[in-house]
Amino acid sequence: MSNHDFINIIGGGLAGSEAAWQAARRGLRVRLFEMRPNRTTGAHHTGNLAELVCSNSLKSDEANTAPRLLKDELRAGGSLLVELAKEAAVPAGGALAVDREKFSALVTERLSNHPNIELRREEVSTINSGEITVVAAGPLASPALVGAIGELTGERDLYFFDAISPIVDGETINYDIAFKAARYGKGGDDYVNCPMSKEEYDRFYDTLVAAEKVKPHEGVESEEKFFEGCLPIEEIARRGRDTLRFGPMKPVGLPDPRTGREPYACVQLRLENLMADAYNIVGFQCHIKYGEQKRILQLIPGLENAEFIRFGQMHRNTYICSPKLLRETLQMREHSRVLFAGQISGIEGYTEAMATGMIAGMNAARLARGLEPSAPPRKSATGSLTFYLANADAKNFQPANTTFALLPAIEPELRKRLKRKADRHRFQVERGLKAFNDWLIETGEADSAAQARTV
Repeated sequence: MSNHDFINIIGGGLAGSEAAWQAARRGLRVRLFEMRPNRTTGAHHTGNLAELVCSNSLKSDEANTAPRLLKDELRAGGSLLVELAKEAAVPAGGALAVDREKFSALVTERLSNHPNIELRREEVSTINSGEITVVAAGPLASPALVGAIGELTGERDLYFFDAISPIVDGETINYDIAFKAARYGKGGDDYVNCPMSKEEYDRFYDTLVAAEKVKPHEGVESEEKFFEGCLPIEEIARRGRDTLRFGPMKPVGLPDPRTGREPYACVQLRLENLMADAYNIVGFQCHIKYGEQKRILQLIPGLENAEFIRFGQMHRNTYICSPKLLRETLQMREHSRVLFAGQISGIEGYTEAMATGMIAGMNAARLARGLEPSAPPRKSATGSLTFYLANADAKNFQPANTTFALLPAIEPELRKRLKRKADRHRFQVERGLKAFNDWLIETGEADSAAQARTV
């Protein structure tokens, strides 16, 4: 059997798993390559597919938000991962958060048992541009694969550093101080909150900025490139004494029940799993030695005796310069049978990885069936991502999340009529979802999506 009988998908993370599902559901045979557990990374703990290594949150699931629009487009496209995320969901206010272990186990089970998917537990060190291949290796691609990508693209040394938040044993939180509540009362008591006075905040801040950092796992060069949406907390703190109070430690909408007033600063913890015994510290990804982390984090009121299931850490995130290399279909400009998806393509975020995996899987299947690949419409959240990857400024290319700013601007005359921001957002969401659904119908992919949802 020739390799040309298969679609190759490199990487079993969120993008690769979704791409494999989309191609397999269209009747194509897929080889899904995942090097774990035979070769591990500095951040993964299992060999499961779609393992989440940073937060367990897939961001907002509230109506008329940009992250919800992206999820709705994934649902319209028959996404397996969004479906399983709902099945593995844990309480998180207006966000969609998952039990990591349950989620990755569900994805692994579904893909491993699919008759069209052959799961290959091996490292990929070469890429054949003549075969239909989706490169979805993620931020922790092995050096051998990074080398192969460099040979194919002509790119070298493109990376930034991503950060992981600490996880606290819920039984060790002091609820005489900490309290459960969601911001502005949304979502009941899905979050744990640790309020701080000015004196407590100042002590925490001074200790944090003086803490000793560690070198990243990957042993990379001295220059550090951080994605602005996932900065280490100590890096945020160095930008000014009050940056934390207006960022991850903002107290707005979280009155302390002991005083009835908003505290000077507040640390939020979010539920990690269904057993309610593990919480990640929201926005507290860090790059500090473990001993230092424990000392600093125990300065937070309510965590003075906390035990930590995992400390924060940093890892290298590898990505290509997509504007130089990719079309809006996620195909390479020079090698049309090779597509990129996920963080390796220069997007950031779990649902963004799923969305690019969905499009890459659809288009890989279209190539295999002799059909012309198609880019999702610019007005959709998914189309805005692929448009950004293909058209951003190559000289200053940075990874992007889905935001309203990434969607096309509303025409000036219409904007005048939509005076409230909420109305403008509602319009963008409705316009985007309609455009995406129309595109699915026009390309003939709507039937595939409907079929996928019934399996």
